[in-house]
Amino acid sequence: MARKKTPVRLYVAVVLLLITLTVALVSFFWTPYRLDDTSGGRLEAPGAAHIFGTDRLGRDLASYVMVGTRIAYSIGLSATMIAVVLGITIGILAAWLPQWADNAASSFLDVLIAFPTLLLAMLIGAAQGRSTWTAVVSIGIACSAIIARLTRILAKQIMSKQFFISAKTSGTGNFAITFIHILPNIWQVLSVNIAVVFGVSILAEASLSYLGLGVPPPNASLGRLMQEAQSTVLTAPLGAVLPGIVIVMIVTGLNLLADAIRDKLDSGGGISQ
Repeated sequence: MARKKTPVRLYVAVVLLLITLTVALVSFFWTPYRLDDTSGGRLEAPGAAHIFGTDRLGRDLASYVMVGTRIAYSIGLSATMIAVVLGITIGILAAWLPQWADNAASSFLDVLIAFPTLLLAMLIGAAQGRSTWTAVVSIGIACSAIIARLTRILAKQIMSKQFFISAKTSGTGNFAITFIHILPNIWQVLSVNIAVVFGVSILAEASLSYLGLGVPPPNASLGRLMQEAQSTVLTAPLGAVLPGIVIVMIVTGLNLLADAIRDKLDSGGGISQ
């Protein structure tokens, strides 16, 4: 039997994510300049001293983008973990509820999903005040409704299978059934959604920072770099273009990864017993 070729989108996703992840990891140990170093001239063009030039305060743009990439990944990953834990917990609980309570929970999740993720994160962030932790929690809560709804739907599908009914009638407890039969059978499909939520979280962080509601100074943020550079975009376009390119690379890589996982599940996926 011929071996199925790996889709090109998976290779593209791996390349994009490896490049940006490498930049983020290197920034833990080394950057060309300290973030508070303003020894460069204002809006210097790219050169030997500053490979991507400097911003309007004389700070090295490459250093800021490197640290901004690390912060984007850190906040995106942290927010996604919150969304996954909260979303799966709510979704599983909703699936176990009686029919009337399940319908009420489903309607509530639909209302939350109707709100744009960024708008919901903005409302939570504005209520709690500006901080890195607030950005993480607000994005995580905003994205959790998406995962909760999908988890509930998938769990309900599992609950209609014969192996679930057999486990239930054998006297196995709900907690054990959840970890033995439900979660293992929905995890692969959930992974597609989680990859998308990771990208949405990174995009939401950049958007919040652009609007002044995200990571506060002096922390580097790709969104804030774009906001600060908008007034000089015609004279020094790299200040706005470079952070935007990094955001596009990360989000595109995660979306392509989600598509590759979905393709693999469509070609050989299924519910185990």
